[in-house]
Amino acid sequence: MDEDILENIVLLTLVTLLSALQNLFFAQKVEHEGKTHTSRSFLRQGTPAFERVYCANQNCMDAYPTFIAVLWSAGIFCSQAPAAFSGLMYLFVRQKYFVGYMGETSQSTPGYIFGKRIISFLFLMSVVGIANYFLIDYFGSDVKQYIQTLAKASSALLLIP
Repeated sequence: MDEDILENIVLLTLVTLLSALQNLFFAQKVEHEGKTHTSRSFLRQGTPAFERVYCANQNCMDAYPTFIAVLWSAGIFCSQAPAAFSGLMYLFVRQKYFVGYMGETSQSTPGYIFGKRIISFLFLMSVVGIANYFLIDYFGSDVKQYIQTLAKASSALLLIP
């Protein structure tokens, strides 16, 4: 593969692999909880603790395709570094959501809301990057430098609760 291409996707690939490891961790928790309480991991019935872990895992898996799609779209069309940073923040928030859901379901609410904010930011980065592509293609106007500067500056705002 061309080194220029690899430079543009290496951080996105790293975040994707970390998210895959996190998925394995979540699946391991479901399996462990299922075996601990003599429930089968493919059945949803079990103790309340097993049901919470199973539901938290399912909720995380439901949002996973959306996360991967907007992560890669934002990183390729807009800017890799802010997209990767946002992806790492999302993984941290998803971990907080999962652990919070294992306790009281109300403890998972901050993680859920913060995760939605990060997904929205990545979606906005994707839309702006794709719009810039069409500006270049149809009008010959490239505002990618301005967009990248704005994305880098605004990605730090994700840290504000």
